[in-house]
Amino acid sequence: MSRFEIEHATDEEIAQEAALYAPFTEAVRALVDATIRTEVDADEIRSAQAEVEAIVERLRKQQMEGAYGVRFRADGKRGRNWGNAVMGLRNPIAPPLDVRSDGQGKAWSDFHLGAAYEGPPGLVHGGVVSLMLDQVLGHAVSTSGRPGMTGTLTIVYRQGTPLGDLRCEAWVDRREGIKTWGKGRILTTDGEVTAEAEGVFILPKWARDLDRFRAAAEATESAFELE
Repeated sequence: MSRFEIEHATDEEIAQEAALYAPFTEAVRALVDATIRTEVDADEIRSAQAEVEAIVERLRKQQMEGAYGVRFRADGKRGRNWGNAVMGLRNPIAPPLDVRSDGQGKAWSDFHLGAAYEGPPGLVHGGVVSLMLDQVLGHAVSTSGRPGMTGTLTIVYRQGTPLGDLRCEAWVDRREGIKTWGKGRILTTDGEVTAEAEGVFILPKWARDLDRFRAAAEATESAFELE
């Protein structure tokens, strides 16, 4: 599958797929958490492993080639980036984030990071912090009408980010030619800033005709994983 594909499914068909895959993915996400934290005995682990392997074999019988990609509607009404590592509806690696935006260069998300995202004991892995910030900054940039690939991303870790409920905020700082600067931060539920970021997003060559690209940019509220 190409990285970007025109969506041919109807709204009803997409809703049916979402209703099917969202709870399935959540079940796999719960399996990941249970795998990390289980303390059942060895026989139980071996039995569970055999069951998981059997499920994998069943699911491998029919699958798409390559990654999920991004599917967008030519009319700009709806988009799907369901394989995305941060927001993907079909990706159990994703927390997932539900990123909101005002369409004017601001984006935010409230989310929960559990045991699967641990780095130092009780804290979010620094690379995951970067991943969250990259996604929300890219979202702020793309939904403001000027998408781009991450050129640089500078993270300042103010303190450890605790596992649990968190918030990420991002905004467009300025633009110059094909470059857009975005800034963002991660906060705890008490409002303490744990990390800050500044990124430069480069408008890709194939997207520099904004009138042609705008429908795809608006069709998915993601930042399009273009790296």
